[in-house]
Amino acid sequence: MAVADIGELYGLPLEEFTAACARVRAACGAIGRDPATMIFSAAQVLCCGADEAEFTRRAAAIGRDPAELRRDGACGTPDEVAARLRSYRDAGAGRMYLQVLDLTDLDHLRLVAEEVVPLLT
Repeated sequence: MAVADIGELYGLPLEEFTAACARVRAACGAIGRDPATMIFSAAQVLCCGADEAEFTRRAAAIGRDPAELRRDGACGTPDEVAARLRSYRDAGAGRMYLQVLDLTDLDHLRLVAEEVVPLLT
């Protein structure tokens, strides 16, 4: 796979990600390339809590505002995180990179693996 086969669109809000994917697909069409050969990836900050209190605690631990995290990242409860990830998948992301800011919170990763991942299938 060549570098030109991957569209890495990091840190974009969903609407901008969707528009960027559309521009790349149009450019592919303009040069006679099948747009389906592109793999689009996106990145989001991850902050998940089993409930609101746990989410708020994790947000505080990384020094971030819960409202900002919900607006700009894959953040909130497992249902909210899964919904955000599905929205990027539905917009064309074949890969998602999740930025974990508190590397000492292994329970955070367990929660995502046990509660979020099953909601994505």
